[in-house]
Amino acid sequence: MPKKPLTLNLPKANELFTTQEERDEASRERVIELPLSEISDFPNHPFKMKVDADMTEMVESVKSYGVLVPGLVRLKDGGGYEMVAGHRRKKASELAERITMPCIIRDLTDDEAVIIMVDSNLQRERILPSEKAFAYKMKLDALKRQGHRTDLTSAPAGPKSRANEEVAQSSGESVTQIKRYIRLTELVPEVLDLVDEGQIAMRPAVELSYLSREHQQILLGVIEYEDHAPTYAQAVKMRKFSEEQNLNKEVISSIMQEEKDNPSKHFKLPRERIRKFFSSDTPAKEIEETIIKALELWKRSKK
Repeated sequence: MPKKPLTLNLPKANELFTTQEERDEASRERVIELPLSEISDFPNHPFKMKVDADMTEMVESVKSYGVLVPGLVRLKDGGGYEMVAGHRRKKASELAERITMPCIIRDLTDDEAVIIMVDSNLQRERILPSEKAFAYKMKLDALKRQGHRTDLTSAPAGPKSRANEEVAQSSGESVTQIKRYIRLTELVPEVLDLVDEGQIAMRPAVELSYLSREHQQILLGVIEYEDHAPTYAQAVKMRKFSEEQNLNKEVISSIMQEEKDNPSKHFKLPRERIRKFFSSDTPAKEIEETIIKALELWKRSKK
């Protein structure tokens, strides 16, 4: 019977000429100043970069003190680095005319990077519905690829977990709400903008997400003409007609012309009359609150 060849586990070259302490030190994460020109944005980053009051404040802070919290990057295959967490700090550094930014370089898989990117941005105080929609979808897809269960009926097997519940738990929202947000990714950009602006509420937006892109585009024109967004009941009707393959421009217009509940309680103010006083990304709720405060000040001044 032939003898099996003897296998020797020889140490690697770097292990022959370095100590364990030196090897540990080499693998330890450190903060390094990286040129901004070598850091690219995360692919399909779902969070919008707005130069608003918060960004202006961050720019001033960077000018005075630098970036206090390092960004997190990973190496790109073709060279350079990819930002995982710290896009706003990078933007603020660019506006502050800095050429470098402190970063931590970490070895991450695509899915690990997605999860960290989403979780780090969800800590922000103000997040648009569209940002949550695409962020939750990206994280859920990453968890699926990692082997997490996505069903909500059977118990987890072994170390696997239900991806939907994990996304919900980390975000502080219910599984149902997570599903609603992800449905928003089926809306055309122009309708999704109306959701971000607060003109279309979440529940009717979810119903509208089941309409074809063609019907959503038709609806946009009708919304502009009628100067109001569909109610939940109207959105449900449109979805029903769509599922029955009976939805067209005439049906959409007819549904949108239906009288709303208690119309006397609503006061419409043409958008073009007030939009010049607000930035394009200001939510409708914030516009309403600002107008009410202005009227209260005007009323006090009259007294």
